[in-house]
Amino acid sequence: MPTINRQWLLKSRPEGPAVEREHFEKRESAIPTIRDGEFLVRNRWFSCDPSQRAWMDTETYVKPVALGQPMRSFTGGEVVESRHPGFKAGDAVTGTFGWQDYVVCDGRDELGTVTRLPKDIDLPAALSLFGITGLTAYFGMFDIGKPRAGDTVVVSGAAGATGVIAAQIAKARGLRTIGIAGGDAKCRWLRESLGLDDAVDYKAGNMRDALRERCPDGIDVYFDNIGGEILDAGLANLASGARVVMCGAIAGYGNFDDMPPIRQYHQLILKRATMQGFLVFDYLARTDEAVAEMSPWLAAGKIQNPVDIAEGFDAAPDALKRLFAGQNRGKQLVRLD
Repeated sequence: MPTINRQWLLKSRPEGPAVEREHFEKRESAIPTIRDGEFLVRNRWFSCDPSQRAWMDTETYVKPVALGQPMRSFTGGEVVESRHPGFKAGDAVTGTFGWQDYVVCDGRDELGTVTRLPKDIDLPAALSLFGITGLTAYFGMFDIGKPRAGDTVVVSGAAGATGVIAAQIAKARGLRTIGIAGGDAKCRWLRESLGLDDAVDYKAGNMRDALRERCPDGIDVYFDNIGGEILDAGLANLASGARVVMCGAIAGYGNFDDMPPIRQYHQLILKRATMQGFLVFDYLARTDEAVAEMSPWLAAGKIQNPVDIAEGFDAAPDALKRLFAGQNRGKQLVRLD
């Protein structure tokens, strides 16, 4: 067994939205030892998520990562040693274990995400479709969005980790589904490979008119991952009784004070619409429900689980940066060497 625990520590807090390699410092330490009631996890995969940018300097539903501490991250790995009655060596687990090779756990973490996986779910799937990402898409779409037969659904950030699942599960339910993404290549991918009814390139400009053209009767469910001007264009095109699902706001992470203002909020009044935010952590007790519905869709090919894999422990900082440059398709993961 190795004796070194590699770690990526938070070295400095970013100014503005950019995440750079210089904000992290790689260190090596001794592998921690366990006590009664604990187990040792060897991480095999890191998850990269937009929320990590907020965790670097903002008090949200959890305190910011302290300088000099491992970067907070959802991870997947295996138990290599245990003195805990609920976990044994060889168990596959996920949790908020951070950017490090090894971590000691007592069965809990600061976000309540420690899970021992069933044999039929591998670690990449557990960090994407059947993990926080897929659960966010599922409960945001169906519990908050409450789509009905005949609805038109629009998902912003539809080529990203959560958006790509939210859009596909809406389509799997038989709903007319339109994705918003950056660039013609991503839009073609959404239409041709993932089967969405249409896609809008926000980089082409004039989002309000583009959405009106594709949604002449208005948007019934708007699933927002972006915020800012793109959200404003969605609000300008709501149907009567629309539901706006507030999932993310990557356009403002690290820069909320300079984020473009929302001007079309009065449409919520005129269209008798609702706008609601949510946190997936409130739904973790219902994980089995989401997995039970999405698994047959995956098996039948009605949805795909796109993962974008960066290779090696050293790739973690650059992989996170890719999210904010719009370079990923689907879930961004790092496979440790």
